[in-house]
Amino acid sequence: MEPPVRPASTGTIIHGLSVGEVLGVSTLAQARLIAGESGLGRIVQRLNVMEVPDVLAWVKPHELLLTTGYPLRNTPQSLGRLVADLDERGLAALAIKLGRYVDELPDEMVEQADRLGFPLIQLPDDVGFDDILNQVLTDILNRQAAVLARGEEAHRALVQVVLAGGGLDEVTEGVAGLLAVAVAAVDGAGRVLATAGPPDDVTALRESIASDGPAVPPQAVPPANAQAGGRDFVSVPVVAGGHHHGRIVAYSPSGAIRDTDVGILERAATVAALVVTRQEAVNAVESKYRADFLRDVLTGRAGSPERVTARARAFGWDLERPVTVLVAELDPDGDERTAQDRLVTSWTAATRRHDPRGAVAGFSHEVVAVLDARVDAARVAKDAASAFSDTPPATFSTGTSRPSPGVATLPEAYAQALKAARVGRQLHGPGAVAHFDQLGVYRLLSLVNDTAELHAFVRETLGPLATDDDAEHADLRRTLQVLLETNLNVAETARRLHFHYNTLRYRIGKLERLLGNFTDDPHLRLNLTLALHVLRMRGI
Repeated sequence: MEPPVRPASTGTIIHGLSVGEVLGVSTLAQARLIAGESGLGRIVQRLNVMEVPDVLAWVKPHELLLTTGYPLRNTPQSLGRLVADLDERGLAALAIKLGRYVDELPDEMVEQADRLGFPLIQLPDDVGFDDILNQVLTDILNRQAAVLARGEEAHRALVQVVLAGGGLDEVTEGVAGLLAVAVAAVDGAGRVLATAGPPDDVTALRESIASDGPAVPPQAVPPANAQAGGRDFVSVPVVAGGHHHGRIVAYSPSGAIRDTDVGILERAATVAALVVTRQEAVNAVESKYRADFLRDVLTGRAGSPERVTARARAFGWDLERPVTVLVAELDPDGDERTAQDRLVTSWTAATRRHDPRGAVAGFSHEVVAVLDARVDAARVAKDAASAFSDTPPATFSTGTSRPSPGVATLPEAYAQALKAARVGRQLHGPGAVAHFDQLGVYRLLSLVNDTAELHAFVRETLGPLATDDDAEHADLRRTLQVLLETNLNVAETARRLHFHYNTLRYRIGKLERLLGNFTDDPHLRLNLTLALHVLRMRGI
């Protein structure tokens, strides 16, 4: 049995020279471009010399083919069609020595080359193919070596950023220095996190990002500028753990960003992904530490008021002033897998906007914010809800406590806010915003843990009106509720319900036959009022 054969290296050259650059070597100083000027940006990665009659079977992509008129003298297809076939196979350009077999290329061939942007070059008679091969291949290899050296330089610089604990500012600064372009790090929401480069170019880059000016998707690289040999804008994604964290965007007003620069930007995006994930890990640890401390404060386990205020000050929180506690609790039936993280993010942003010294932290199913008592709590909740609603369906209910004069009363204020959030949801459904002082009698009813007893009380007090099995019962219950709200004022009740006076008197009689003589019994009216309140508390 023969040993396995190890395949040889393909020797693939990743980078090359443009046709325009090839024409700049000394041996081609007297060469003449016959047609295809718009294709001077085509990349040459290899050279070949062929003088066989049929060249199509042997050409390769990104190749500069050197030949004489000999293969063209008896070409089976038209020379215009030959150009199209060579272009289709990815040939970079065709360089021909004319004179012995073909004195001049036909107009058909020249016109087709101009249409396709396929360079046709007439070579000088006194230059050998071997000299052209040596010079061009030397330039390609030198370019390749320079690209590798530059990539290694970029690698060392970016690795040093990571090892030194640098952030996105250092990443963008390093790339801008290497490429001499404006660079920006942008998060997934399109916010610019860091920039570097010439001030005017950075300003233009910011404006383009803000208005989606480059029109470059987060993972796209636009085509190169054929004339300048580069691009104006390049955007590469920042990806870590299968998640997109934003992008690195580069801008050069002169279109100087080349394919080799894209590789450096991709390395920078990898480093940026490391920086982002590292910062996320640090933030997660700090967030948990803050949440644990705030939970201890709100449950009275954090120590003396002096110790609490000192530690809170280290987090940038001011708990010595009068404050209000807000609790935002996720409503049931939402997608809790991602909703809690979004809830924390939206409330953190809203808190920082309205009270930079306020405390905010996320617990398992809720977010707690401790804000200056003078801050409009309803406005903060509205801003948080606005940011939260931009994401997949989920809602939260918010409860607000009474003002707390100091650290010692924060546990009581937390209990009030939590109670307001839960009772508010029972009264108004998901997304409710309630203040503890506005709960009234519902605050007392919520203290009854035995919901079966509450159901029994409602059935015993309201009888058949306790359910919506009959539409008439629901209608009578509504009449009873308005009567009790108006303190049995028949005229006012008739006006609110748009009933005739006699119709309302008839309904009152029917209610008394079902419920008892409530018009003369204040205790019965109290019971009926409480039963109606219990029915309003959803989830009871």
